[in-house]
Amino acid sequence: MKFRNPPVNSLSLELLTELVISLEKLENDKTFRGVILTSDCPRVFSAGLDLTEMCGRNPAHYAEYWKAMQELWLRTYLSSLVLVAAINGACPAGGCVIALACDYRVLADNPKYRIGLNETLLGIIAPFWVKDAYVNTIGHRAAEQALQLGLLFPPAEALQVGLVDQVAPEDQVLSTALSEMARWLAIPDHARQLTKNMMRKATADRLLRQRDADIQNFVSFICRDSIQKSLQVYLEKLRQRKG
Repeated sequence: MKFRNPPVNSLSLELLTELVISLEKLENDKTFRGVILTSDCPRVFSAGLDLTEMCGRNPAHYAEYWKAMQELWLRTYLSSLVLVAAINGACPAGGCVIALACDYRVLADNPKYRIGLNETLLGIIAPFWVKDAYVNTIGHRAAEQALQLGLLFPPAEALQVGLVDQVAPEDQVLSTALSEMARWLAIPDHARQLTKNMMRKATADRLLRQRDADIQNFVSFICRDSIQKSLQVYLEKLRQRKG
């Protein structure tokens, strides 16, 4: 499955909704057992949340957007399919969230392609369920430091800290992901699925229990004047850079 929302695969409401529907269809079709997630946009896996969905809109829109983000994470994190992320470009913030929800992550060996959760650099914070997934992946101390500093890891460091499972030459990311998929598919589905659920259920349940409160927190946070101003400044910088 290739993300295609040029130029940087921002997670717009439309893209989030399409991804959820596509995964649902694949899960319901028993001929599919695994999915490789990758990007159709050069040099970027996904730049993360679409800031235009979070700036200058009304609270109802922010709530709808955040609910869609929660839905994508739950759908990927608890998927019965084997999900392998073939990360063939930069992978900050929301891109990293999708990668974290996969079973295995292969990152292209290019120092320009960094991965991590850099929300604090924009003046926003990662939600508790993303923090939980980060801690599960790289450990509490590394996650605490990385989240506070908004660290983005180059390939060697991402591998060292355990944020990705493998680093591969850029032209071999997809073939490496396919080889890894074969290893996972060699395991009987029911045993692997039950084990995955056992490992991940507590983290997912925490969000399911607090889903409405999490949406309300996001909306009240994003509606603050200071946050809206900082997002507007950042969007303006991006426009100037493109110009």
